[in-house]
Amino acid sequence: MKIYHLKTVQILPISLTEAWDFFSTPDNLEKITPKHMGFNILYKSGGHKMYPGQIIRYIVHVLPGIPMHWVTEITHVQEPNYFVDEQRFGPYALWHHQHRFREVEGGVEMIDEVNYAIPLGFLGRIANWLFVGREVNRIFKHRYEVLDQYFKQNKTTEIAA
Repeated sequence: MKIYHLKTVQILPISLTEAWDFFSTPDNLEKITPKHMGFNILYKSGGHKMYPGQIIRYIVHVLPGIPMHWVTEITHVQEPNYFVDEQRFGPYALWHHQHRFREVEGGVEMIDEVNYAIPLGFLGRIANWLFVGREVNRIFKHRYEVLDQYFKQNKTTEIAA
């Protein structure tokens, strides 16, 4: 099984507390997921804040017009520095996503690090080359742009008020 890796780094003009409050709320995932993916949370155990062992079930369109059920578990949480979500059931053979946060000059450095594998062996490698890898990159590029605008806009509003 081939494991693919993606890492993004972004500086957000917010405090560590603001970053943690936003990213540790599963409902905010919809705000940073591309609309064409039809992301919809069906269930989350234990309320609105994440904790180790939390289960989140949702539907997402990994391919256009094909809804897939995805179940993730929050496996590790060290507030306010990092958390890990792992796919339990869904489109990938492996999905391990680390979210790390640390204060830096000008705000918070946020690192998303994903390790994933596609099922179906050789066919999965072809699928990753043809579209899955590109789509994963597009998703994280979209997240980067949305977060950049969202937090710049909120900071501008905060300063102007």
